[in-house]
Formats: sequence, structure tokens, C-alpha cells
Amino acid sequence: MNLPHDEVVPVLDFGSQTAQLIARRVREAGVFSVLIDPATPARDIAAMKPRGIILSGGPASVYEPGAPDCDPRIFDLGLPVLGICYGMQIMCKHLGATVSRAAHREFGRAGLNVAGASPLFKSIPESTTVWMSHGDQISDLASAHMDIVASTHTCPVASVQSLDPARRLFGVQFHPEVTHTPLGPEMLRNFLFDVCACRGDWRLADFAEREIARVRERVGTGHVICGLSGGVDSAVAAALIHRAIGDQLTCVFVDTGLLRKNERGLVESTFRDHFHVDLRVVDAADEFLGDLAGVTDPQEKRKRIGARFIRVFEQAAREVKDAGFLAQGTLYPDVIESGGGHAGKAAGIKLHHNVGGLPADLKFQLVEPLRELFKDEVRRLGEHLGLPKGIVWRHPFPGPGLAVRVLGEVTRERLEIVRACDHIVVEEIIAAGLYEHTSQVFAVLLPVRSVGVMGDGRTYDSVVAVRAVQTQDFMSADWCHLPFEVLGTISRRIINEVRGVNRVVYDISSKPPATIEWE
Repeated sequence: MNLPHDEVVPVLDFGSQTAQLIARRVREAGVFSVLIDPATPARDIAAMKPRGIILSGGPASVYEPGAPDCDPRIFDLGLPVLGICYGMQIMCKHLGATVSRAAHREFGRAGLNVAGASPLFKSIPESTTVWMSHGDQISDLASAHMDIVASTHTCPVASVQSLDPARRLFGVQFHPEVTHTPLGPEMLRNFLFDVCACRGDWRLADFAEREIARVRERVGTGHVICGLSGGVDSAVAAALIHRAIGDQLTCVFVDTGLLRKNERGLVESTFRDHFHVDLRVVDAADEFLGDLAGVTDPQEKRKRIGARFIRVFEQAAREVKDAGFLAQGTLYPDVIESGGGHAGKAAGIKLHHNVGGLPADLKFQLVEPLRELFKDEVRRLGEHLGLPKGIVWRHPFPGPGLAVRVLGEVTRERLEIVRACDHIVVEEIIAAGLYEHTSQVFAVLLPVRSVGVMGDGRTYDSVVAVRAVQTQDFMSADWCHLPFEVLGTISRRIINEVRGVNRVVYDISSKPPATIEWE
């Protein structure tokens, strides 16, 4: 494995939806991290000369047939090891402990009580909040030569460490990588710096230089087509690729008919002026809406949009000499939530048009320079590449566009309703000075109608949901506590200005258990 830095802490990916988030937290602390297959032989891991090893969580149970496993010899390499959730269970199982179904499952926030001295909990209060997501429990720790360090009300073995301090083996049943564990970053930093003795001099600029060199080497004298959507992901991908190959890049913007209000004009003016590259605009709204006629299943929507998207690119590519590569702003949340974990065990949550909807006979080779990054890392990379603030910090927009914000069948009429509502939501959030304090805000048209009264008449019209979340990584998120006055203004404007809507509701679900988008 060609590593861009001499200090690395690999993460064995057992299929957790937050496995990459662990690596991201490590990189955030200034230590390079990479996800690897959990079955990687110990000798290959040792060849990476890692400072330590982290074992991720996963959806399986360690006692199930076919459950992902690791080489038990990694625990004899003399390296620090931190097992998280499934990772702690697989480590304890290999060391001789017993793992079985718990009498009480734990999902969500829990109170952690730290009872023993451990470098992992240096400067951590004896009582703190952590995020649990497990249905199994460890027992018979004496056989594994491990000691209990912390517990919760229903989980007596919430954290362990080796009885022999020289072995430096640690485990936590909770997830320190998610934002729902407030002191999780400090726990990980304790492992990285106090246990692994890392320097912490990894920088995102190093990643940029590695990717620029990789793209340049892979493309050679070929030509790349990059789909610009107006969002930060495709913009940063285009900027990085342009830095690598210059005029060998052609950008294509597809008007799918599923865009936000004024999106096409904004993209044309912004990218032609800023990138100074060949930008082709293709109007394919009729084709996309034709493909979606009568379709209500969200995954089928994504597949059809993805297939049409690629066909449009194939048509555009015929006019571009040597166009053999398709660039996409795919991020790791797109990959992991589409079932792309290294262990092949991740539960697929959704399909993205740039991940799960690609046709089998794809004519292009994919170039995805941001595939290892999370949204906040992409924004920092965009700043490093010199992109304007208005592009870098714009709220994200899903690849399938408004099609996944119109629940049920997508029609021109329903698109116009949600487009107008979405514009009002964003306009009022900006007017209230809350845009930079929210991570994503939008409107969703629900597939239900409700009775209302307007004037002296009875109405039976559509219901719109408003969604606003705060997040660092988009793998977990909390709903925003918007002021009632702002919500009231949004509701009043939507009902008064958008024909066909008589009721507005506010979504107060966090992720998990919900997702950010409704489809």
C-alpha cells in the first residue's frame, strides 16, 4: 500500500456505517488513517509500520457463521489496539472471553461510569455521555486477561483494557467517533497521543497533493468529463482535477428538471467565470421526468436517474475528443451508505446516482478524487484549492435532486410546489442569519393531503415538511432548534405563496435513527 505519510493508524473496517468516521476523526487529530480489509494478514499490517490499530464496529455478531474476522496475530505485534463495539468484541473473543446476546440491548445515548484508571480516559469525568448501538455483551474477561474500566446501567462491560499494561490493548462498547459521544474526540486523542505516541503532523494539503498526482498519472493524455451540479462536491472535484490535468477537463452541467430554483443560471455564471474551462450545458428535463413517470420507490428513482445521467454523459462525450474518464464528486458517506464497506458487510441505506445507480455497461472509467473524504474535509480542501466561499460553504444538495424530496411520484406540478417551498425555506434561513449555523435545510413534499380552511372555504391540499439539521460529518446529525418566529414565518409564507399547500410540519428527527433526506 502506497501511503502518503510515514505516520499511520489503520482502521480495520468490519462494516460499520461509521467506520470511515473513525478514520476521519483520526485524520482530524493530525494523524493519517486509512480503512483496510479486516482480514488483512498481520504481516501486511506490520509492513505499514503503524503507530497503532483501531478495530471498527459492525452490524454482525461475532458468534454468527460468516461474521467478519481479523488475523488474531495482530494482538501479538506489540502495537496498541483499540477495539470499538464489534471491534472490542472480536478482540476479546480472540483473547479468550465470551461474547453472547445481551439481556438488554442499548441503542442511543447512555451514561458511562468510569471506574478504573486508564490512559484512554485521561481527563475524562467519571460520569459522561456516550452513544451505544449494540445487542451483544462480553463476559468471562478473566480468560482474556482483560479488566473492566467502565460500565453503563445495562452494560457492565462498556470498556476494557489488558491487565498487562505493556500489551496496550483497549476496547470500548460505545462509539467515540460519533458526535453523540461529546468527549469521544478526547478519548481518541488519548489513544493516539498518550498510547500510540503519534506526532500529529498529517495535513489535508498532503491528501490534495497525493490525489493530484494520482489523477495525473491515471488519466495520462486522456480527457476527463466532470459533471457539475452547483454543489461543493462536484466543484471541489473539478478544481482538483483541473489542477492535475488542466485543459484535459471538460465540465458538463445537466439540467435534469429536478434542480432548485435558479440553479441553472447560477451554475452557468459561476463555473464559466471561475473555472475558465469548457462548460457544456445539456437540457434533459423531459428525458428525466419521462423515466420517473409512475415511479414511487425511492431506490428505483435513484437507479433511473443514475442510468439517465450516464446516458446523457455518453451523448455529451461523443463531442469531446478522447473522453474516457468520468469524474464525480462522490464522498465517503455516499459510498458507505450504499453498502460499500471494506468488509462487504455494511447495510445499504440508500443508493446515490453517482454510486448505486451506475449502469453495468458504463463506457467511462470513474475518477472519484473525494471518495475518502467527508463533507467538512471537502470544504477545507476547497478552501485550500482557492475556491470562493460562496461555493465552498453552500449547503449540500442530493445528486438525484428534488426527486427525492417529492415523496411518491415525481411530476412537474409537484416539483414546482417543492421548488417554491424550498426557495422560501432557504430565503428565510438566510434572512434570519442562520444559514452558516445550519448544515442543511430544505422542504419535502409529502404524499399525503390534509383538510384545511382558507377564507370561508374548505381545502384538501398537500402537506410540506421542513427539515433543518446540524452536523459535522453527515453520518450523524441533530435537528436544529430553529426559533419559533422563523418557523412561523416559513409556514405562513409557504401556505400563502405556494398554491396547493395548506399545512407545514417540522421534522425533529436526528440521524440516526432517521436519515437526513427523507428518501
